[in-house]
Amino acid sequence: MNPTAYREYPAPGLACSWTAALPPDAEPFTQRVVPDGCVDLIWSADGLLVAGPDTGPIPAVMRPGDAVAAVRFGPGTAPPVLGVPADAIRDGRLPLRELWGGDADRLAATVATAPDPRAALVAAVQARIRPVDPLVGAVLAGVVERSVRDVADDLGISERHLRRRSLAAFGYGPKTLQRVLRFQRALSLARAGEPLAGAAFAAGYADQAHLAHEVRDLAGEPVRNLL
Repeated sequence: MNPTAYREYPAPGLACSWTAALPPDAEPFTQRVVPDGCVDLIWSADGLLVAGPDTGPIPAVMRPGDAVAAVRFGPGTAPPVLGVPADAIRDGRLPLRELWGGDADRLAATVATAPDPRAALVAAVQARIRPVDPLVGAVLAGVVERSVRDVADDLGISERHLRRRSLAAFGYGPKTLQRVLRFQRALSLARAGEPLAGAAFAAGYADQAHLAHEVRDLAGEPVRNLL
């Protein structure tokens, strides 16, 4: 059972913001983080950390007394803020100072001394939001229902060009992005009470066995355990 106090909050221009804390008298806890196409900027007593986008399960350890505040960038929206293409941080966990230098240290100090660290972090990130690659919305919408070739044709670009733009925006090529989005849709449906067979069909899998295989590949454990 997850003992952390985790809560999400709306944040305009971002997927969400969130907080998590582990009581001082609790045992250390390891959360399995699975691919979702997002990038998180996480503040803790250790500073600011950039996480993701992931291609497989990543363990996140919380120690007794830990408290964190974070913002989550939706797929394709982090690069203009962070200043690097998304594939440069794929499967990574790196200090923000490696990207922003002294600005990261100043932001960490501001957040640490704020009455509401989460709100301070959200405000700082929102001030840096810039327009994303104009292909992001079309690619996200297209790969949910259509083949990569069809998406490239609709956009009037080659599959190679689509892959290059996707890697920079999402950290994934379009086929991997398609897998991650389909995986997350199936999980959302299953968590909402849809039987696994129905969730598999609605998300675009060939059958429940196909879903089970993809969950093991992307999350590292059986779908029922993950749920």
